[in-house]
Amino acid sequence: MLAKLIFFIALLFVLTPWASAPLALAIGLCFGLFLQHPYAKQTKSLSKTLLQVCVVGLGFGMNLQQVIRAGKSGFIYTALGIAATMALGLALGKLLKVAETNALLISVGTAICGGSAIAAVGPVAGAKDEEMSVSLGTVFILNSVALLIFPAIGLAVGLDQTQFGLWAALAIHDTSSVVGAASKYGAGALAVGTTVKLARALWIVPLTLGTAFIKRKEARIQWPWFILFFCLAALINTYLPAGQAVYPWIVKLARIGLTVTLFLIGCGISKATLKKVGVRPLIQGVVLWIIVGVLSLILIRAGIIGL
Repeated sequence: MLAKLIFFIALLFVLTPWASAPLALAIGLCFGLFLQHPYAKQTKSLSKTLLQVCVVGLGFGMNLQQVIRAGKSGFIYTALGIAATMALGLALGKLLKVAETNALLISVGTAICGGSAIAAVGPVAGAKDEEMSVSLGTVFILNSVALLIFPAIGLAVGLDQTQFGLWAALAIHDTSSVVGAASKYGAGALAVGTTVKLARALWIVPLTLGTAFIKRKEARIQWPWFILFFCLAALINTYLPAGQAVYPWIVKLARIGLTVTLFLIGCGISKATLKKVGVRPLIQGVVLWIIVGVLSLILIRAGIIGL
Protein backbone atom coordinates (compact mmCIF):
# COMPACT_ATOMS: atom_id res chain seq x y z
CA MET A 1 0.00 0.00 0.00
CA LEU A 2 2.83 2.38 0.92
CA ALA A 3 4.66 1.61 -2.34
CA LYS A 4 1.52 2.44 -4.36
CA LEU A 5 1.07 5.74 -2.53
CA ILE A 6 4.68 6.77 -3.05
CA PHE A 7 4.50 5.72 -6.71
CA PHE A 8 1.49 7.96 -7.45
CA ILE A 9 2.91 10.90 -5.48
CA ALA A 10 6.18 10.63 -7.44
CA LEU A 11 4.26 10.29 -10.71
CA LEU A 12 2.29 13.46 -9.97
CA PHE A 13 5.51 15.30 -9.18
CA VAL A 14 7.21 14.35 -12.46
CA LEU A 15 4.24 15.87 -14.27
CA THR A 16 4.99 19.28 -12.75
CA PRO A 17 7.34 21.93 -14.21
CA TRP A 18 9.78 21.34 -11.32
CA ALA A 19 10.66 17.86 -12.57
CA SER A 20 13.43 17.67 -15.17
CA ALA A 21 14.22 14.55 -17.16
CA PRO A 22 17.35 13.66 -15.12
CA LEU A 23 15.46 14.22 -11.85
CA ALA A 24 12.55 12.03 -13.00
CA LEU A 25 14.96 9.23 -13.88
CA ALA A 26 16.71 9.60 -10.51
CA ILE A 27 13.39 9.46 -8.62
CA GLY A 28 12.36 6.40 -10.59
CA LEU A 29 15.66 4.67 -9.85
CA CYS A 30 15.36 5.40 -6.12
CA PHE A 31 11.85 3.93 -6.14
CA GLY A 32 12.90 0.84 -8.07
CA LEU A 33 15.96 0.19 -5.94
CA PHE A 34 14.33 0.57 -2.54
CA LEU A 35 10.66 -0.36 -3.03
CA GLN A 36 8.69 -3.16 -4.67
CA HIS A 37 7.16 -1.86 -7.89
CA PRO A 38 3.37 -2.42 -7.64
CA TYR A 39 2.72 -1.95 -11.37
CA ALA A 40 5.81 -3.46 -12.95
CA LYS A 41 4.04 -5.35 -15.77
CA GLN A 42 1.73 -2.49 -16.72
CA THR A 43 4.41 0.21 -16.81
CA LYS A 44 6.84 -1.96 -18.76
CA SER A 45 4.61 -2.04 -21.84
CA LEU A 46 3.34 1.51 -21.30
CA SER A 47 6.84 2.99 -21.18
CA LYS A 48 7.78 1.51 -24.57
CA THR A 49 4.67 2.87 -26.28
CA LEU A 50 4.92 6.26 -24.59
CA LEU A 51 8.58 6.53 -25.59
CA GLN A 52 7.73 6.14 -29.28
CA VAL A 53 4.79 8.56 -29.09
CA CYS A 54 7.04 11.19 -27.50
CA VAL A 55 9.65 10.80 -30.26
CA VAL A 56 6.91 11.51 -32.81
CA GLY A 57 5.76 14.56 -30.82
CA LEU A 58 9.28 15.99 -30.80
CA GLY A 59 9.13 16.03 -34.60
CA PHE A 60 6.72 18.97 -34.40
CA GLY A 61 9.62 21.04 -33.07
CA MET A 62 11.76 20.59 -36.18
CA ASN A 63 11.75 23.04 -39.08
CA LEU A 64 13.17 21.09 -42.00
CA GLN A 65 14.06 24.18 -44.05
CA GLN A 66 16.28 25.56 -41.28
CA VAL A 67 17.70 22.14 -40.56
CA ILE A 68 18.55 21.46 -44.21
CA ARG A 69 20.24 24.87 -44.58
CA ALA A 70 22.36 24.16 -41.52
CA GLY A 71 23.00 20.61 -42.64
CA LYS A 72 24.22 21.56 -46.11
CA SER A 73 27.08 23.67 -44.78
CA GLY A 74 28.39 20.88 -42.59
CA PHE A 75 27.06 17.69 -44.15
CA ILE A 76 30.44 16.07 -44.74
CA TYR A 77 31.95 16.65 -41.32
CA THR A 78 28.63 15.85 -39.66
CA ALA A 79 28.53 12.47 -41.40
CA LEU A 80 32.21 11.83 -40.67
CA GLY A 81 31.82 12.97 -37.08
CA ILE A 82 28.84 10.71 -36.43
CA ALA A 83 30.57 7.74 -38.07
CA ALA A 84 33.80 8.33 -36.13
CA THR A 85 31.95 8.73 -32.82
CA MET A 86 29.96 5.56 -33.42
CA ALA A 87 33.09 3.60 -34.33
CA LEU A 88 35.02 4.92 -31.34
CA GLY A 89 32.10 4.32 -28.97
CA LEU A 90 31.63 0.72 -30.08
CA ALA A 91 35.39 0.12 -29.88
CA LEU A 92 35.45 1.50 -26.33
CA GLY A 93 32.49 -0.72 -25.51
CA LYS A 94 34.40 -3.81 -26.64
CA LEU A 95 37.55 -2.70 -24.80
CA LEU A 96 35.61 -2.17 -21.56
CA LYS A 97 33.54 -5.34 -22.13
CA VAL A 98 30.27 -3.40 -22.13
CA ALA A 99 27.19 -5.31 -23.30
CA GLU A 100 26.64 -4.82 -27.04
CA THR A 101 23.27 -3.08 -26.74
CA ASN A 102 24.47 -0.73 -24.00
CA ALA A 103 27.55 0.17 -26.02
CA LEU A 104 25.35 0.89 -29.06
CA LEU A 105 22.92 3.11 -27.13
CA ILE A 106 25.63 5.20 -25.48
CA SER A 107 27.44 5.58 -28.81
CA VAL A 108 24.20 6.64 -30.54
CA GLY A 109 23.36 9.10 -27.77
CA THR A 110 26.80 10.70 -27.96
CA ALA A 111 26.96 10.77 -31.75
CA ILE A 112 23.55 12.27 -32.49
CA CYS A 113 21.26 13.77 -29.88
CA GLY A 114 21.35 12.05 -26.54
CA GLY A 115 18.09 10.87 -25.01
CA SER A 116 16.05 11.31 -28.19
CA ALA A 117 18.38 9.05 -30.17
CA ILE A 118 18.46 6.44 -27.41
CA ALA A 119 14.67 6.59 -27.18
CA ALA A 120 14.40 5.93 -30.92
CA VAL A 121 17.07 3.25 -31.31
CA GLY A 122 16.58 1.43 -27.99
CA PRO A 123 13.26 -0.31 -28.74
CA VAL A 124 14.47 -1.23 -32.22
CA ALA A 125 17.69 -2.71 -30.82
CA GLY A 126 15.67 -4.77 -28.34
CA ALA A 127 17.17 -2.95 -25.35
CA LYS A 128 16.11 -4.11 -21.90
CA ASP A 129 14.77 -1.67 -19.32
CA GLU A 130 17.98 -1.64 -17.31
CA GLU A 131 20.02 -1.00 -20.46
CA MET A 132 17.79 1.92 -21.40
CA SER A 133 17.96 3.33 -17.88
CA VAL A 134 21.74 3.19 -17.59
CA SER A 135 22.26 4.64 -21.08
CA LEU A 136 19.79 7.48 -20.52
CA GLY A 137 21.16 8.12 -17.04
CA THR A 138 24.71 8.40 -18.38
CA VAL A 139 23.63 10.88 -21.06
CA PHE A 140 21.63 13.07 -18.68
CA ILE A 141 24.44 13.20 -16.09
CA LEU A 142 26.87 14.40 -18.76
CA ASN A 143 24.28 16.89 -20.02
CA SER A 144 24.10 18.44 -16.56
CA VAL A 145 27.88 18.69 -16.36
CA ALA A 146 28.06 20.27 -19.83
CA LEU A 147 25.50 22.95 -18.91
CA LEU A 148 27.77 24.04 -16.07
CA ILE A 149 31.22 23.87 -17.65
CA PHE A 150 30.85 24.52 -21.39
CA PRO A 151 30.16 28.29 -21.25
CA ALA A 152 33.10 28.78 -18.88
CA ILE A 153 35.43 26.75 -21.12
CA GLY A 154 34.24 28.64 -24.20
CA LEU A 155 35.06 31.98 -22.58
CA ALA A 156 38.41 30.69 -21.30
CA VAL A 157 39.62 29.60 -24.75
CA GLY A 158 38.13 32.62 -26.54
CA LEU A 159 35.46 31.02 -28.72
CA ASP A 160 33.26 33.45 -30.63
CA GLN A 161 29.48 33.02 -30.84
CA THR A 162 29.52 30.85 -33.97
CA GLN A 163 32.35 28.66 -32.71
CA PHE A 164 30.72 28.03 -29.36
CA GLY A 165 27.34 27.24 -30.92
CA LEU A 166 29.00 24.73 -33.22
CA TRP A 167 31.02 23.17 -30.38
CA ALA A 168 27.93 22.85 -28.18
CA ALA A 169 26.00 21.17 -31.00
CA LEU A 170 28.80 18.69 -31.64
CA ALA A 171 29.80 17.86 -28.07
CA ILE A 172 26.64 18.14 -25.91
CA HIS A 173 24.22 15.24 -26.12
CA ASP A 174 20.65 16.57 -25.87
CA THR A 175 19.18 19.42 -27.92
CA SER A 176 17.66 20.95 -24.77
CA SER A 177 21.07 21.06 -23.10
CA VAL A 178 22.63 22.58 -26.23
CA VAL A 179 19.97 25.30 -26.09
CA GLY A 180 20.64 25.86 -22.39
CA ALA A 181 24.42 26.16 -22.71
CA ALA A 182 24.31 28.23 -25.92
CA SER A 183 21.71 30.66 -24.54
CA LYS A 184 24.06 31.42 -21.65
CA TYR A 185 26.80 32.23 -24.17
CA GLY A 186 24.79 34.53 -26.43
CA ALA A 187 22.11 34.89 -29.11
CA GLY A 188 24.51 34.05 -31.94
CA ALA A 189 25.64 30.86 -30.23
CA LEU A 190 22.02 29.90 -29.59
CA ALA A 191 21.03 30.29 -33.25
CA VAL A 192 23.99 28.26 -34.53
CA GLY A 193 23.80 25.60 -31.82
CA THR A 194 20.09 24.98 -32.27
CA THR A 195 20.09 24.63 -36.07
CA VAL A 196 23.23 22.48 -36.22
CA LYS A 197 21.94 20.19 -33.47
CA LEU A 198 18.58 19.80 -35.19
CA ALA A 199 20.39 18.93 -38.42
CA ARG A 200 22.26 16.20 -36.56
CA ALA A 201 18.99 14.97 -35.06
CA LEU A 202 17.76 14.00 -38.54
CA TRP A 203 20.38 11.26 -38.54
CA ILE A 204 18.14 9.44 -36.06
CA VAL A 205 16.11 8.29 -39.06
CA PRO A 206 18.76 6.41 -41.10
CA LEU A 207 20.47 5.08 -37.99
CA THR A 208 17.24 3.69 -36.55
CA LEU A 209 16.29 2.12 -39.88
CA GLY A 210 19.79 0.70 -40.23
CA THR A 211 19.62 -0.79 -36.73
CA ALA A 212 16.25 -2.35 -37.53
CA PHE A 213 17.64 -3.87 -40.74
CA ILE A 214 20.61 -5.42 -38.91
CA LYS A 215 18.60 -6.64 -35.94
CA ARG A 216 15.93 -8.08 -38.21
CA LYS A 217 18.49 -10.59 -39.40
CA GLU A 218 19.26 -11.61 -35.82
CA ALA A 219 15.71 -11.66 -34.47
CA ARG A 220 12.16 -10.72 -35.31
CA ILE A 221 12.42 -7.01 -34.54
CA GLN A 222 9.53 -4.82 -35.61
CA TRP A 223 10.38 -2.02 -38.02
CA PRO A 224 10.37 1.43 -36.38
CA TRP A 225 7.27 2.83 -38.07
CA PHE A 226 7.15 5.61 -35.48
CA ILE A 227 10.20 7.14 -37.19
CA LEU A 228 8.04 7.63 -40.29
CA PHE A 229 5.54 9.56 -38.16
CA PHE A 230 8.43 11.56 -36.69
CA CYS A 231 9.36 12.65 -40.23
CA LEU A 232 5.72 13.43 -41.04
CA ALA A 233 5.47 15.56 -37.91
CA ALA A 234 8.53 17.55 -39.00
CA LEU A 235 7.02 18.01 -42.48
CA ILE A 236 3.74 19.22 -41.00
CA ASN A 237 5.54 21.69 -38.75
CA THR A 238 7.54 23.02 -41.69
CA TYR A 239 4.93 23.29 -44.43
CA LEU A 240 1.62 23.79 -42.60
CA PRO A 241 2.07 27.11 -40.80
CA ALA A 242 -1.61 27.22 -39.85
CA GLY A 243 -0.86 25.05 -36.85
CA GLN A 244 2.06 27.06 -35.48
CA ALA A 245 0.03 27.95 -32.40
CA VAL A 246 -0.49 24.25 -31.63
CA TYR A 247 2.87 22.66 -32.49
CA PRO A 248 4.82 24.09 -29.52
CA TRP A 249 2.22 22.61 -27.17
CA ILE A 250 2.64 19.20 -28.81
CA VAL A 251 6.41 19.43 -28.31
CA LYS A 252 5.88 20.49 -24.70
CA LEU A 253 3.58 17.52 -24.08
CA ALA A 254 6.13 15.23 -25.75
CA ARG A 255 8.85 16.47 -23.41
CA ILE A 256 6.58 15.94 -20.40
CA GLY A 257 5.79 12.47 -21.72
CA LEU A 258 9.49 11.73 -22.11
CA THR A 259 10.06 12.83 -18.50
CA VAL A 260 7.28 10.50 -17.32
CA THR A 261 8.75 7.69 -19.43
CA LEU A 262 12.14 8.10 -17.80
CA PHE A 263 10.47 7.89 -14.39
CA LEU A 264 8.66 4.68 -15.40
CA ILE A 265 11.85 3.15 -16.79
CA GLY A 266 13.70 4.02 -13.59
CA CYS A 267 10.96 2.42 -11.48
CA GLY A 268 11.50 -0.84 -13.31
CA ILE A 269 15.11 -1.10 -12.21
CA SER A 270 15.92 -3.25 -9.17
CA LYS A 271 19.24 -3.89 -7.46
CA ALA A 272 19.43 -7.28 -9.14
CA THR A 273 18.93 -5.95 -12.67
CA LEU A 274 21.34 -3.05 -12.10
CA LYS A 275 24.08 -5.47 -11.07
CA LYS A 276 23.74 -7.12 -14.46
CA VAL A 277 24.76 -3.89 -16.19
CA GLY A 278 27.47 -2.55 -13.83
CA VAL A 279 29.43 0.72 -14.06
CA ARG A 280 31.26 0.00 -17.30
CA PRO A 281 28.66 1.68 -19.56
CA LEU A 282 29.04 4.86 -17.48
CA ILE A 283 32.82 4.73 -17.93
CA GLN A 284 32.36 4.22 -21.67
CA GLY A 285 30.03 7.23 -21.89
CA VAL A 286 32.33 9.54 -19.94
CA VAL A 287 35.48 8.58 -21.87
CA LEU A 288 33.72 8.87 -25.24
CA TRP A 289 32.23 12.26 -24.31
CA ILE A 290 35.61 13.65 -23.20
CA ILE A 291 37.30 12.51 -26.42
CA VAL A 292 34.54 13.98 -28.62
CA GLY A 293 34.42 17.24 -26.65
CA VAL A 294 38.18 17.83 -26.62
CA LEU A 295 38.78 16.80 -30.22
CA SER A 296 35.91 18.89 -31.61
CA LEU A 297 37.10 21.92 -29.61
CA ILE A 298 40.63 21.56 -31.01
CA LEU A 299 39.34 21.26 -34.59
CA ILE A 300 37.05 24.29 -34.21
CA ARG A 301 39.80 26.39 -32.65
CA ALA A 302 42.14 25.42 -35.48
CA GLY A 303 39.55 26.40 -38.08
CA ILE A 304 39.44 22.91 -39.56
CA ILE A 305 35.70 22.69 -39.04
CA GLY A 306 33.37 25.69 -38.99
CA LEU A 307 30.42 27.42 -40.57
